[in-house]
Amino acid sequence: MTETQGPATAEAPWPVSLLATKIRAYIERLGTVWVEGEITQWGGSGGNVYGKLKDLDQDATVSFTIWSSVRQKIPADLKQGDRVVALMKPNYWVKGGTLTMQVFEMRHIGLGDLLERLERLRATLTAEGLFDPARKKRLPFLPGVIGLITGKDSDAEKDVLRNAQLRWPAVRFRTIHTAVQGDRTVGEVTQALRTLDADPEVEVIIVARGGGDFQNLLGFSDENLVRAAAACSTPIVSAIGHEADRPLLDDVADLRASTPTDAAKRVVPDVSEELTLVQQARLRLRQRLTGYLATEIDRLGQLRSRPALASATWIIDSRSEDLTRYVARGVELTTRLVEDQTARTTQLRSHLRALSPQRTLDRGYAIAQLADGSVMRSHTDAPDGTVFTLTLADGTVDAASRGARRDRTTDG
Repeated sequence: MTETQGPATAEAPWPVSLLATKIRAYIERLGTVWVEGEITQWGGSGGNVYGKLKDLDQDATVSFTIWSSVRQKIPADLKQGDRVVALMKPNYWVKGGTLTMQVFEMRHIGLGDLLERLERLRATLTAEGLFDPARKKRLPFLPGVIGLITGKDSDAEKDVLRNAQLRWPAVRFRTIHTAVQGDRTVGEVTQALRTLDADPEVEVIIVARGGGDFQNLLGFSDENLVRAAAACSTPIVSAIGHEADRPLLDDVADLRASTPTDAAKRVVPDVSEELTLVQQARLRLRQRLTGYLATEIDRLGQLRSRPALASATWIIDSRSEDLTRYVARGVELTTRLVEDQTARTTQLRSHLRALSPQRTLDRGYAIAQLADGSVMRSHTDAPDGTVFTLTLADGTVDAASRGARRDRTTDG
């Protein structure tokens, strides 16, 4: 059958060769394109190179082939994990039914381009506050269980475990081995972070790698990984690179350690140093307490030597003397006051008696009172036969008038 055969139907199906030929013709119309990605597989056979190229951000991969005829045009130092741009063309192999990308050129991505992208991402995350020092959590003083994310049987793992156990032999680790470079790094480290963060016994998480070249550390600057670290509630210690390396995980972590050894020393306290500090604290406390007690004993001795405390009865005796003196003085003043008031009363009584009617009666006069108690003031008040009472100095006498006469003194 030819390629001009009409549409395939159940009664007139296409042969496989026709379908394969049409697929190849359709794919080849794409032509050559420049593609950017990360080499995740690299192997040679018979002078040819076979590998895979992964997208830098998404989960997408294509296979590629570098024929021996163009091998000399490819940099000799290319390897798995490198980020590259490649000029390639899709090639569909009809006989095998496989699609591959034929590479004509391949080169490293310029370091400047990678740094520029990294800095743009750093600026974005900084603006969102992911690197704000205020959001960083304090590490526990002595974590019961430490989560460790690192490569299996790596020097970083050995450094962390050895130094931590030297400092505190009872320390416990919960280790998750992950890829620390290549296309699996981001997914495995992100999942390990979430697993350890969900473990209630893990109090701090260490992510350790132990350095490497710039491109090998790019996975630890991946945006998804950085955001997963920022979302963790457990403190994170980043021990990815050496002093000169600084992936974004270092900025979002609660503590950046320059090396795995440094991470172990920053997370786990030294038992000998802590015991020394405890002994020093106990010595200072004993000295302070001894000094304080000595000072208070001296003060107590001084207080006891004072007259107020030397004799228990001195205050009673002194107050008793004061009380006796005050009582005597009170009696004296009271007696004098009574005498003065008695004399004055006698004097007033004498004056009063001299002015009183009784004094007049004592001289021989009498007071005549009618039956109604009124005083008789004139002879006309007592007609003949009037009964009246005479009040004398020492009593009264009843009398009756026998004719009234005028007083001689009134006649003039």
